Amino acid sequence: MGRPDQLDQLLAAATPLLSRVDEALSGVGAPGGHDVWRELRRVRLLPGDAARAVAALHPAAIRDATVELRADARAYADLADALPLAGGWSGEAAEAYEQARRGAAEHLNGGPDSLGSRMEATADLADALTGWMLRARGDLAATLAEVMLSTEAMNLLADDHPPTGRAAAAATIGARLLQTVADSYDEAEALMAGATHLQSPLTV
Repeated sequence: MGRPDQLDQLLAAATPLLSRVDEALSGVGAPGGHDVWRELRRVRLLPGDAARAVAALHPAAIRDATVELRADARAYADLADALPLAGGWSGEAAEAYEQARRGAAEHLNGGPDSLGSRMEATADLADALTGWMLRARGDLAATLAEVMLSTEAMNLLADDHPPTGRAAAAATIGARLLQTVADSYDEAEALMAGATHLQSPLTV
């Protein structure tokens, strides 16, 4: 886990507001036809839970793994280059060895299905996921900052506000937060859909 960032700080400050939003949506509900219903179907979490799920994303862990993956890819490439040639051999034994050497080298660091290429592609995906996590956290932080200063937040936190007014305020805040989270997760799904070639078994 990295150092607390803006999202961590805002989420701590927004805990009372998020609790009110979740309580209102689960207890009173939201106006019929409100956008929050669509966003709840997309995310399938209450706004507070959705915000905490994004806050649980830790880009530093993925970034560290990327460094190891690229080091492994270089090691496979070095090993492939280090396989000795047949040298002074000749005849069928030399031909058989050369065929086996080329096969091993290609398996280690040849085409797109080689170990080295798969490691590099996985590292590229990890880089992309790191960037996505940072964007998701930043987008949610910006949205949290916005809703915390909204009229709806003041209405929701006011104990003398009527239940129907709190429900409408919670729905507006919830829809805004859930849309941000849902849009971020749609981006993640697109990233993973572009990496289906990495889902086939990796042989060694």
